[in-house]
Amino acid sequence: MAQSKLYPIVMAGGSGSRLWPLSRVLYPKQFYA
Repeated sequence: MAQSKLYPIVMAGGSGSRLWPLSRVLYPKQFYA
């Protein structure tokens, strides 16, 4: 069996510079999925 590489995407935490206009304290990035 060949191992498949997993690339998990963590939406929580970090500065979120790319989503900064949408990511605020009251509206975390999780709610923009």
